[in-house]
Amino acid sequence: MIQGSYTPEAFESKWYEFWEKNKSFKPKKGAKESFSIVIPPPNVTGSLHMGHALQHCIIDVIIRRKRMQGYETLWLPGTDHAGIITQLLVENELEDKNLTRQQLGREKFVDEVWKWKEDSGNRISAQMKTLGVSCDWSRERFTMDKGLSDAVLKVFVDLYDRDLIYKGKRIINWDPELKSAVSDLEVNSSEEDGFLWHIKYKIDDGKYLTIATTRPETLLGDTAVAVNPNDDRYRELIGKDVKVPIVNRRVKIIADDYVDQDFVEGCMKITPSHDFNDYKIGKKHNLEFISVLNLDGSIADRDFIPVHLRGLDRYEARKEILKELEKDELLIKEESYIIQIPRGDRSGIVLEPMVTNQWFVKTESLARKAIDAVKNEKTNFIPRNWEKTYFEWLNNIQDWCVSRQIWWGHRIPAWYSGDDIYVGMSEDDVRKKYNLDKNLKLTQDGDVLDTWFSSALWPFSTFGWPEETQDLKDFYPTALMVTGFDIIFFWVARMMMMGIEFMEEAPFKDILIHGLVRDSEGRK
Repeated sequence: MIQGSYTPEAFESKWYEFWEKNKSFKPKKGAKESFSIVIPPPNVTGSLHMGHALQHCIIDVIIRRKRMQGYETLWLPGTDHAGIITQLLVENELEDKNLTRQQLGREKFVDEVWKWKEDSGNRISAQMKTLGVSCDWSRERFTMDKGLSDAVLKVFVDLYDRDLIYKGKRIINWDPELKSAVSDLEVNSSEEDGFLWHIKYKIDDGKYLTIATTRPETLLGDTAVAVNPNDDRYRELIGKDVKVPIVNRRVKIIADDYVDQDFVEGCMKITPSHDFNDYKIGKKHNLEFISVLNLDGSIADRDFIPVHLRGLDRYEARKEILKELEKDELLIKEESYIIQIPRGDRSGIVLEPMVTNQWFVKTESLARKAIDAVKNEKTNFIPRNWEKTYFEWLNNIQDWCVSRQIWWGHRIPAWYSGDDIYVGMSEDDVRKKYNLDKNLKLTQDGDVLDTWFSSALWPFSTFGWPEETQDLKDFYPTALMVTGFDIIFFWVARMMMMGIEFMEEAPFKDILIHGLVRDSEGRK
C-alpha cells in the first residue's frame, strides 16, 4: 500500500528508465506493416510549452495504441535549429558580455551557438522524457546534424540543376534590425494607430493631384502616379507629367485598375522598390525601380536625395520630410488613420518591403504536384476542411525566398568568381563540376538557408536520405503527421512539395490537424 502523498517523480522516472533500458520504443517487426511518425521538431530555443505538451500527448496515444496492435511502430524525435531566433538569443547573451558576433567572427560565433544548442537541446529531450513520450531516442535527429546537412545541400544543388532555384532581385520583407530577408509567413500584421498625410503633387499650370500616404519617406523613390482608367476626373491627365515633392522628380501619370477611385481623391503614388503592390504595378508598366533605404532602414546616400536627409533613420526622415512639405505648402492635412503594420515575428521590428538580391525556389510545378496529391487522396487532411486552407495557399503561392542574411544555419552552397555563380556540394565539387582552374579564386555565398528549407526535408532526411537506408525503405512515407493548423503554410505544404519532388511520393498518408493552446488574450 502506498504511504503518504503520491509523488509522480519517483514512479515515472523509474518506469521511463525501465522502458529505455529494455528498448521498448524501438520498432519491432510484427504481423502488421510499419506505422511511423516524425515529430514536428521543436525549435532548439529553450523549453517546451503547453502546445508541445498537447501535441506530444496526441502523438503518444496514437503511437502506443499502434504498438499494442502489432504494427512496426516508430516515433522519431528531434529538434530544429531555428536560425533567426536562435541567433538572436545567442547575440543577446553576447551583448551581456559586451561582445558582438562581428567581433567574434563567423566561425567563433557559430561555435558559440553550438555550445548554446547543446544545453537547450538536451533540456528539450529531458522534458519530453519527463512527459513519458515513447520516442525511439536512438534515432533522434537535429536539422544541423551532418547527415541532414548533407541532404539540405544536395536538395539545393539538385533544385538548382533542375532550374528550380535561381538568384535574382525581387521585393521581399526586410528586417532592418536583423538586416535579413524574412519569410512572408513570418510577418505579424496588426492594426495600429497612425496617420494618413495628404500631399500635393504639382502638375503644370498651378494644378496638383492629391496623394495620400502613411509612409511619406518613401516618396523619395516614387517613379509614377497612378489613377484608375475609368476615373473621368483624370482621363485627360493620363500620360502627362507630375512632380514628386522634395526630390522634384518628374514622373508619368499612369492608368491602372488597381487604384481605388474612392480612396481620398483616387490618386496613388507608386514606389516600386518599397511597396508590394507598387512593385507589381512597376513591373506591369515597366517603371524605374529606385531604392531609397539602406539595409538598416536609414535613408540612402543618393545624389537626388537632399543631403540633410541622407543617413537619417526612416522615422526621423519622415519628420523632416513632413516639415519640408509643410514649409513648401505641399502638405494639405494630417489625419488619424488605422494602419496595418508588418512586424518581424522574431525581432518585433517594423519590416520594410525592399528589392534585394536573394535566392528563390520556383514553386509553381512543386505546388501543382502537392495539390494533386491531396485532390487524388494520396494524402488526407483530418478534419477534411483544412484542405481549403492548404489549397488556397498553394494556388496563390509565390516563389519562395530561401536566403537569409544570418550566420546560424546551412550556408548556401554557391561560390562566386566575379559575376559567375557556381553551385555544388563543396568548393572541390564545384571546381570538378565546372572544370575550373585550380588558381581561380572562389568566394562562398555568405547567406544561409531559410530554416523551413531544411525542415521541409524532415520526413525523409531523418531516415538517411540521400542514402538508400533500410529506415527509408521501412518508414517512408510516414503514416501520419500531427501538427497545428498554424503551420500548414510554413511546413506542411513545403514538406509535401519536397517529399513528392525528391521521393516521388507524398511524405505522409494522413495529416491530423489539432488546435492551439492560447492564453486569456488569445496568444499562442
